Amino acid sequence: MVGPGPVPGAAPLENANPLIYRRSGERPVTAREEDDELPDAIDDREIFDLIRSINDPEHPLTLEELNVVEQVRVKVNDAESTVSVEFTPTIPHCSMATLIGLSIKVKLLRSLPERFKLDVHITPGTHASEHAVNKQLADKERVAAALENSHLLEVVNQCLSARS
Repeated sequence: MVGPGPVPGAAPLENANPLIYRRSGERPVTAREEDDELPDAIDDREIFDLIRSINDPEHPLTLEELNVVEQVRVKVNDAESTVSVEFTPTIPHCSMATLIGLSIKVKLLRSLPERFKLDVHITPGTHASEHAVNKQLADKERVAAALENSHLLEVVNQCLSARS
């Protein structure tokens, strides 16, 4: 759940006291990036900047603050139009792993040109069900079906919304 804390009567948090990491600074904007006449390739940092502020579904923290996403785990090949993001759930049995991966995927689908092929997956060896979660996230039909579920889409949108 997104918000200030647990909902009364809800199941207890799986990771009630997660480690919190310091946010990285904002990327300085270069003169080349501000020049509208020059092509602006999409790079690892730009993708990281898009996903770092996604809200965790259980804690009032971002995926960056929980170290679920890191810039070193983002790979972009602008020439080949590919983006690969590895994310690391905070605990090996995290039941929110699929929702986190779906939130990352939706954020990138909404933000990037259609030419990009996205690969969002769990960092190898960090989750008990990584194969099953990765299979779901890689299946376009499963992702599309998940996003047709209004309740699930509402939860994803909460993860993607800016905090007030």
